[in-house]
Amino acid sequence: MPIFNEIRFDNLRGDLFGGVTAAIIALPMALAFGVASGAGPAAGLYGAVLVGLFAALFGGTPTLISEPTGPMTVVMTAVIANLIAANPEQGMAMAFTVVMLAGIFQMIFGALKLGHYVTMMPYTVISGFMTGIGVILVVLQLGPFLGHATPPGGVIGTFEALPALIADIQPAETALAVFTFGLIVLFPKRLRRLLPPQLLALVVGTLVSLFLFANMDIRQIGEIPTGLPALHMPVFTAAQWQLMVVDAAVLAVLGSIDALLTSVIAESMTRKEHSSNKELFGQGMGNLASGLFGGIAGAGATMGTVVNIQAGGSSALSGLTRALLLLIVVIWAGPLTAHIPLAVLAGIALKVGFDIIDWSFLKRAHRVSSKAAMIMYGVIGLTVFVDLITAVALGVFVANVLTIERMVRLQSRSVKTIKHSDGADDLTRDEQTLLEQAKGRILVFELGGPLIFGVAKAISRQHAVLPDHEVLIMDFTGVPVLGVSSSLALEKMILEDLERRHPVFVAGAEGDVMQRLETLGLIDALPAEHIVRTRQQALEIATRLLEDRSNGGSRQAGQAAVA
Repeated sequence: MPIFNEIRFDNLRGDLFGGVTAAIIALPMALAFGVASGAGPAAGLYGAVLVGLFAALFGGTPTLISEPTGPMTVVMTAVIANLIAANPEQGMAMAFTVVMLAGIFQMIFGALKLGHYVTMMPYTVISGFMTGIGVILVVLQLGPFLGHATPPGGVIGTFEALPALIADIQPAETALAVFTFGLIVLFPKRLRRLLPPQLLALVVGTLVSLFLFANMDIRQIGEIPTGLPALHMPVFTAAQWQLMVVDAAVLAVLGSIDALLTSVIAESMTRKEHSSNKELFGQGMGNLASGLFGGIAGAGATMGTVVNIQAGGSSALSGLTRALLLLIVVIWAGPLTAHIPLAVLAGIALKVGFDIIDWSFLKRAHRVSSKAAMIMYGVIGLTVFVDLITAVALGVFVANVLTIERMVRLQSRSVKTIKHSDGADDLTRDEQTLLEQAKGRILVFELGGPLIFGVAKAISRQHAVLPDHEVLIMDFTGVPVLGVSSSLALEKMILEDLERRHPVFVAGAEGDVMQRLETLGLIDALPAEHIVRTRQQALEIATRLLEDRSNGGSRQAGQAAVA
């Protein structure tokens, strides 16, 4: 596998135009997310440049645009607030160390080839935590939207401070925020490909504040330091180490999910397969570099990626072009951003929060499944009021338990005993004839589907009520997987019949199923001729065996009568 992402020059115009368009969209978003996180607008720009640059160079999705995103910003906001509260002097430096750790975790995920598993979460859980993140982002923007700094204490702190914020509302800043939000919402869809509404709102909102509210005290982001960012070496204390690792794991998992889901979208749009594990490595490199130079964490951004593809981007050259343009802004254009009102950025971030919420599934979740709706609402509540890891862990656990229960219920129906040909519709005519000849002396224990651990209960239940028989045939023909719990339940059944000197046949066991039976020692415990490929072969051999026994018994009875 090549180290670098796919960089081609056969679509130079499309890649350059895609990169320029993505950069135009990224600028206001990076500033808004930097301010919203508490790290400052410069940190947002550094994150947009570095995460985008390294993910484009080393990632596994050619058209993916990576930068600070709404979900990552929400978690980053909590990380910065918690660490600064715990250590006011070193808190911000520790937050950047968390970003580095998150990048290292993502690189480890890629090295362990976990990319395929990251996105194997139920949609109800993904929808729930994405909606929860959207709600958090909306709530955290209420303070800036009303003309104040974000209150401490996260969502709960904002709700508690809301009456005071409303009582002391700043009309000019709120008007700017409403104007920005409304401009983005009402901007005609047919013009969005020509002019990103976020950039238009940023420019127009800034001009309105300079000319219409020139005499008012409008809070601005201030001049961003120009030049290359300074290096931030890892900083941590032993007391805060555990908290930092947990925060980094949250960022890493969320960033991986965010990036890989966006990669799936890019793959569906371009019909070009991506490499999940390589993408995780590239995302990790980007976040490691971002943390080293004082940038916030980022991930694959759906909006930037879609715009890039629609503008003609087809290789990683578009992502590199975007990163280069943003780097120019960082180095030379810092003074131009000094007068951007914080209220305008709050309006942009508020719209992003509303876009993250999965309105489509919220409207119909209760119609799709009441259990799915309960899981989704539970994950939303835990995400908003507890934390993301708890929300995802409990959501996945409950969803998997319900799925396993449903699978076990279905699989249990495929565990059945067949003793007579009557009602055995899945038997062939020859197999029915053989069973008729056996006159109820042969018992076929039919198994089907993956025998996961939950099916062991159904096997044990059938075992407890097994009808009388002289020969047992274990039919594994329809079994692709044999779990440990189910195999132990079957082992008990087979060994009990062997102790009673009842011949046991194993039919249709192949691959992993045969390997599991061999591991348990069951294959060695049976005669080689009792291990057959088909159920019919087992019935034929078992029928002859019973006939030989009957004939042998008849001869012995005749000899005894003569004597």
